[in-house]
Amino acid sequence: MSEFKPQIFSGVQPTGNLHLGNYLGALRKFVALQDQMDCIYCVVDLHSITAQLVHDDLKSQTRSITAAYLASGIDPVKHIVFNQSAVPQHAELAWIFNCVARIGWMNRMTQFKDKAGKDRENASLGLLAYPSLMAADILVYRATHVPVGDDQKQHLELTRDIAMKFNLDFAKKIKEIGKGVDITVGDQPVHAFFPMVEPLIEGPAPRVMSLKDGSKKMSKSDPSDLSRINLTDDADTVARKIRKAKTDPDALPSEVDGLKGRPEADNLVGIFAALSDRTKADVLSEYGGQQFSQFKPALAELAVNVLSPVNAEMRRLIDDPAHIDAVLKDGSERAGAIAEKTMKDVHEIVGLL
Repeated sequence: MSEFKPQIFSGVQPTGNLHLGNYLGALRKFVALQDQMDCIYCVVDLHSITAQLVHDDLKSQTRSITAAYLASGIDPVKHIVFNQSAVPQHAELAWIFNCVARIGWMNRMTQFKDKAGKDRENASLGLLAYPSLMAADILVYRATHVPVGDDQKQHLELTRDIAMKFNLDFAKKIKEIGKGVDITVGDQPVHAFFPMVEPLIEGPAPRVMSLKDGSKKMSKSDPSDLSRINLTDDADTVARKIRKAKTDPDALPSEVDGLKGRPEADNLVGIFAALSDRTKADVLSEYGGQQFSQFKPALAELAVNVLSPVNAEMRRLIDDPAHIDAVLKDGSERAGAIAEKTMKDVHEIVGLL
């Protein structure tokens, strides 16, 4: 192999309802990437138990995320859609990576610090080792590109560190069995089995904030359902949530600079821009000077028009769990064939019988 085959990998945890921020920041980008290279999209159910072990509805949540993938336009025939736990090579490679990664690397992960909080000694070992499993998710397919948000960039850097250490530690064996690719990292030539994964950032990602507090990201875990637009919300619910969204008493500005210091106004204009594939400046050129009582109905109509087809298809798919399970089974078999080949080579490189 003279070079790594271009390959995209990404995954979504099956915890809570997917919302507008997930759709604009991830799912819609996943769909667009299908035209660029081969894609593997995973429902990362093993990751969902790192912070919370017991779930009442993990199976239905996994099916719901799969339904969102398909309803958004991901093609499970041309590409691969599956759930992580159905391909055991993820966990197997993660253990090897646990032995590659250093404890100091894990302790520097800001997401662990945020999620573990002050009681770090009581956090699960899985939460600490989460980035190692994420690295295995990507590298078991020797994926070359991962679409990432700001919160995952550090984990992707760790994935590169793990890949680099594995490549250097086993450089002699990789060359001996003829499984690697000659690459250059900085000025250093490396005969690599695993690629140096590149982040895939498709233009400025829309940062969708809470409808109740423009300073906080829209979140699946927010106790107020009015803070987010769920992809399973019907048209009336979407319109009602936008009507109730927090605003300020001033009219919309005519220039983007006028949104500074107005987080709720900035958020609603940003949502309108993202849903209509326009810039904030373009939206304000049309709606600048108007009150929110005029702008909100236009935003609600736009949101309903864009999300209703996704919502309807999601509901149809969720009502047909056998079809979703068949998609996941087909995807896991195809993903498993790739992962099995990788792990066969890893066994030979590491020296496992």
